[in-house]
Amino acid sequence: MNMNMNMSKPEFFVAPGAGEFFRTELHFSSAVKIDNRVETSGQGGWNDSLQIPEQIEDEIAAAFRNVELVLRTAGATWSHVVHVNTYHVGGFPPIVNETIVKLYRQYMPNHAPIWTQVGVAALGLPTMRFEIRVTAIVH
Repeated sequence: MNMNMNMSKPEFFVAPGAGEFFRTELHFSSAVKIDNRVETSGQGGWNDSLQIPEQIEDEIAAAFRNVELVLRTAGATWSHVVHVNTYHVGGFPPIVNETIVKLYRQYMPNHAPIWTQVGVAALGLPTMRFEIRVTAIVH
Protein backbone atom coordinates (compact mmCIF):
# COMPACT_ATOMS: atom_id res chain seq x y z
CA MET A 1 0.00 0.00 0.00
CA ASN A 2 1.33 3.44 -0.90
CA MET A 3 1.54 5.41 2.35
CA ASN A 4 1.74 8.74 0.50
CA MET A 5 -1.90 8.40 -0.50
CA ASN A 6 -2.89 8.95 3.13
CA MET A 7 -0.73 12.05 3.68
CA SER A 8 -2.40 15.41 3.66
CA LYS A 9 -1.09 18.32 1.65
CA PRO A 10 1.64 20.33 3.40
CA GLU A 11 0.33 23.49 5.05
CA PHE A 12 2.84 26.32 5.47
CA PHE A 13 2.73 28.92 8.25
CA VAL A 14 4.36 32.31 8.67
CA ALA A 15 4.76 33.66 12.19
CA PRO A 16 4.01 37.34 12.75
CA GLY A 17 6.92 39.75 13.01
CA ALA A 18 10.28 38.40 11.87
CA GLY A 19 8.57 35.44 10.18
CA GLU A 20 6.79 37.81 7.81
CA PHE A 21 10.12 39.48 6.95
CA PHE A 22 11.75 36.11 6.24
CA ARG A 23 8.83 35.00 4.06
CA THR A 24 8.88 38.23 2.04
CA GLU A 25 12.64 38.83 1.80
CA LEU A 26 14.13 35.32 1.93
CA HIS A 27 11.20 33.25 0.59
CA PHE A 28 10.86 30.72 3.40
CA SER A 29 8.11 29.88 5.85
CA SER A 30 8.26 29.59 9.63
CA ALA A 31 6.75 26.10 9.81
CA VAL A 32 5.13 23.35 7.83
CA LYS A 33 2.42 20.98 9.04
CA ILE A 34 1.80 17.63 7.38
CA ASP A 35 -0.92 15.59 9.05
CA ASN A 36 -0.15 15.87 12.78
CA ARG A 37 3.58 16.68 12.34
CA VAL A 38 4.90 20.25 12.60
CA GLU A 39 8.45 21.13 11.52
CA THR A 40 9.83 24.58 12.24
CA SER A 41 12.46 26.58 10.44
CA GLY A 42 15.46 27.40 12.57
CA GLN A 43 14.70 30.17 15.04
CA GLY A 44 17.27 32.58 16.38
CA GLY A 45 17.13 34.85 19.38
CA TRP A 46 16.02 37.86 17.32
CA ASN A 47 13.34 40.42 17.97
CA ASP A 48 11.09 41.81 15.21
CA SER A 49 13.93 44.17 14.19
CA LEU A 50 16.28 41.15 13.86
CA GLN A 51 18.42 42.37 16.74
CA ILE A 52 20.23 39.73 18.82
CA PRO A 53 20.74 40.23 22.58
CA GLU A 54 24.31 40.68 23.85
CA GLN A 55 24.14 37.96 26.50
CA ILE A 56 24.02 34.38 25.19
CA GLU A 57 21.46 33.43 27.86
CA ASP A 58 19.11 36.15 26.60
CA GLU A 59 19.67 35.08 22.98
CA ILE A 60 18.79 31.47 23.81
CA ALA A 61 15.70 32.52 25.81
CA ALA A 62 14.52 34.72 22.91
CA ALA A 63 14.99 31.81 20.47
CA PHE A 64 12.81 29.59 22.68
CA ARG A 65 10.12 32.33 22.71
CA ASN A 66 10.36 32.52 18.91
CA VAL A 67 9.87 28.75 18.67
CA GLU A 68 6.82 29.09 20.93
CA LEU A 69 5.37 31.73 18.58
CA VAL A 70 6.01 29.60 15.48
CA LEU A 71 4.49 26.51 17.12
CA ARG A 72 1.41 28.47 18.19
CA THR A 73 1.04 29.85 14.64
CA ALA A 74 1.01 26.25 13.34
CA GLY A 75 -1.40 24.95 16.00
CA ALA A 76 1.14 23.30 18.30
CA THR A 77 2.85 23.97 21.63
CA TRP A 78 6.08 23.02 23.35
CA SER A 79 4.18 20.11 24.93
CA HIS A 80 4.02 18.55 21.44
CA VAL A 81 7.78 18.84 20.76
CA VAL A 82 9.52 15.49 20.30
CA HIS A 83 12.80 16.46 18.60
CA VAL A 84 15.12 19.46 18.95
CA ASN A 85 18.18 20.45 16.93
CA THR A 86 20.35 23.29 18.23
CA TYR A 87 23.15 24.99 16.32
CA HIS A 88 25.95 26.81 18.10
CA VAL A 89 28.66 29.30 17.13
CA GLY A 90 31.50 29.60 19.62
CA GLY A 91 31.35 26.18 21.17
CA PHE A 92 29.60 25.01 24.30
CA PRO A 93 30.55 27.00 27.39
CA PRO A 94 28.69 25.71 30.48
CA ILE A 95 26.19 28.62 30.44
CA VAL A 96 24.85 27.41 27.07
CA ASN A 97 23.74 23.96 28.20
CA GLU A 98 22.70 25.26 31.62
CA THR A 99 20.39 27.79 29.94
CA ILE A 100 18.96 25.29 27.44
CA VAL A 101 18.28 22.68 30.10
CA LYS A 102 16.58 25.28 32.32
CA LEU A 103 14.36 26.28 29.40
CA TYR A 104 13.61 22.65 28.49
CA ARG A 105 12.39 22.11 32.05
CA GLN A 106 10.35 25.33 31.90
CA TYR A 107 8.74 24.74 28.50
CA MET A 108 8.49 20.92 28.65
CA PRO A 109 8.18 19.95 32.31
CA ASN A 110 6.39 16.67 31.58
CA HIS A 111 8.63 15.18 28.91
CA ALA A 112 12.18 15.27 27.56
CA PRO A 113 12.54 15.42 23.75
CA ILE A 114 15.40 13.96 21.77
CA TRP A 115 18.13 16.55 21.13
CA THR A 116 21.06 17.02 18.76
CA GLN A 117 23.60 19.83 19.21
CA VAL A 118 25.81 20.91 16.33
CA GLY A 119 28.71 23.36 16.44
CA VAL A 120 28.84 25.55 13.33
CA ALA A 121 31.08 28.30 11.97
CA ALA A 122 28.28 30.81 11.32
CA LEU A 123 24.50 31.25 11.32
CA GLY A 124 22.08 33.32 9.21
CA LEU A 125 22.71 36.67 10.91
CA PRO A 126 26.28 37.80 11.66
CA THR A 127 25.58 38.32 15.38
CA MET A 128 23.77 35.00 15.93
CA ARG A 129 25.42 32.40 18.16
CA PHE A 130 22.40 30.10 18.62
CA GLU A 131 19.63 28.64 16.47
CA ILE A 132 16.98 26.06 17.30
CA ARG A 133 14.51 24.04 15.21
CA VAL A 134 11.96 21.55 16.45
CA THR A 135 9.62 18.79 15.37
CA ALA A 136 6.26 18.54 17.09
CA ILE A 137 3.59 15.85 16.92
CA VAL A 138 0.13 17.26 17.65
CA HIS A 139 -1.99 14.62 19.38
